[in-house]
Amino acid sequence: MTFEKLFDHNKQEMNGAFVFTPKTFSDDRGYFYESWNKNKFLEIYRALNPNEKNIKSLEFVQDNQSLSRKGVLRGLHYQINPYTQGKLVSCINGEIFDVIVDLRKESKTFGKWAGVYLNEANFKQIWIPSGFAHGFYSLKDQTRVLYKTTDFWDKDSERTIIWNDPTINICWPINEQTPSISDKDKEGILLTKIMEHELF
Repeated sequence: MTFEKLFDHNKQEMNGAFVFTPKTFSDDRGYFYESWNKNKFLEIYRALNPNEKNIKSLEFVQDNQSLSRKGVLRGLHYQINPYTQGKLVSCINGEIFDVIVDLRKESKTFGKWAGVYLNEANFKQIWIPSGFAHGFYSLKDQTRVLYKTTDFWDKDSERTIIWNDPTINICWPINEQTPSISDKDKEGILLTKIMEHELF
């Protein structure tokens, strides 16, 4: 298993978030890999956060899966306290450009974004801790995204930041096309309009 840190466009590290690639065994029949191994995940987490002594026991309570056609954009979503979520995201078919936005007020990368391509060929997974908004853009038809969460979905706690917020200025790979967005996501608000208690 290999891992890589995530950086914003100013090359500042997005502390806490990272991408890892599980070891894959392939032959003419296909492939096999461990899509989740708690011990290996925590090993990476501790390596990236050596000064953090109080690592909470990681427990995923819900698995979600989405199917998207090419051009669909979902997000930017997050949940506020007490139902904040950490997410482990992978793309098991097709390809996405996956994006996180730091909403931690004391973070050096507050309001900054990072993106990574996840697809069925690179097997990469992104760990998104609580305190980040998340979204993705589908680059192929029949794209399936699977993600595990550390808390349950809660309608009253869910929040949405508008995908094209000029303050965040995400460089989506949309090639001047108009992305397909849900009515709910079209009503997302600007980062500057988020109330203080709805940040982290």
